[in-house]
Amino acid sequence: MADATPPAGLPARPNLVLAMLLLVYVFNFVDRQILAILAGSIQRDLQLSDGQMGLLGGLAFALLYSTLGVPLAWLADRTSRSWVITVSLALWSGFTTLCGFAQGFWHIFLARLGVGIGEAGGVAPSYALIADYFPAHRRAFALSVYSLGIPLGSAAGVLAGGYIAAMVDWRAAFLVVGLAGILVAPLFKLTVRDVPKPAQADSEPAPRFRVIAGALARKPSFWLLSFGAATSSMLGYGIAFWLPSLLQRSFGLSLVEVSHFIGAMLLIGGVAGMLLGGWLGDRLGSGDRAFLAYLPALAFVIGVPLFAAGIYSSDAKLAFVLFLVPQAMAYVWLGPVLSAVQMLVPPAQRSTASALFLLINNLIGLGGGIFALGALSDALTPTYGHDALRYSMLYSLALYLVSAVLMTLAGPRLRRDCA
Repeated sequence: MADATPPAGLPARPNLVLAMLLLVYVFNFVDRQILAILAGSIQRDLQLSDGQMGLLGGLAFALLYSTLGVPLAWLADRTSRSWVITVSLALWSGFTTLCGFAQGFWHIFLARLGVGIGEAGGVAPSYALIADYFPAHRRAFALSVYSLGIPLGSAAGVLAGGYIAAMVDWRAAFLVVGLAGILVAPLFKLTVRDVPKPAQADSEPAPRFRVIAGALARKPSFWLLSFGAATSSMLGYGIAFWLPSLLQRSFGLSLVEVSHFIGAMLLIGGVAGMLLGGWLGDRLGSGDRAFLAYLPALAFVIGVPLFAAGIYSSDAKLAFVLFLVPQAMAYVWLGPVLSAVQMLVPPAQRSTASALFLLINNLIGLGGGIFALGALSDALTPTYGHDALRYSMLYSLALYLVSAVLMTLAGPRLRRDCA
């Protein structure tokens, strides 16, 4: 169903558009991940429990981020994808700045809700713009390059947050990254333009939301990909949020040492895995679209034992080496799966389809994963003490195996649903 080539008369060079979308996505994850590196300082200052921090990192952000993503993507498909992204960037950056003024749990909870509202309009329209600018045989790699915003933004968040908090305090870290995002918003709009719609699209009525949702609901591959991604994201977001706290509690690292550890791990393992997934997705998926699901399944299976060894290790240097490969495997899925979702619908419906995929992925993965690992850590504290978070992560590795099964089941169905 995907188009073979992008429309003629593109208003900007595809690589420039991709670079600007990547920059915005970097800010997206800086604003998310900075909370993780600052969690210890915030908990001490505001006297918050692991469960409350789990709510801040998960549900407070994911609740409106996931649900508002659908109507904002529907709006982007019918108006301007670039304008929706621009306004969203300015909005979430403004609320990130407000996090620096929080005086208690509910203050920062509401500010994180606002960050989620803003970021709701950023990702799905970006996926659709990339699909507009890049043909199907290059799309998985282009989406992987865009998804480099996850490791790059996460690394920048932990490094900037760690250094600023060490030199000033955690409040200053929120203020700096929030204001920087506000400054980037007008630059993005001046650079990125929407792809002109085909002439015939002007005379055709835009499909209603229930038509798009109904078409996806009848495709088993959509459900399997969505729940497979959501299950893996529960663990991925959970580890990303809680690993800084684990390194401080169980490995005895300082805030700056944690920043170096996670920043290097993301830049080496995360970037390698993201690009590998996109490259293999394009090469193997162009011959058999089932591989767009098989690749993530294999990556999750490879990652489980190495993640377990790193989490259980008592030496920080050994843990770093053990984490590199599973960190790469954790990112392999993005390019192939996001490309597959774009192939399930016509071009005019891509933002909406992406938002429905993200709704499932983020409500379950982001909304549930961070909170679940934090709540499990609280429950295990009477038994394991300071190592409770370590065992919470170990038990949660089973989620990757569940995801691998769902992705494997999605493979054969993709052959039919994308035809």
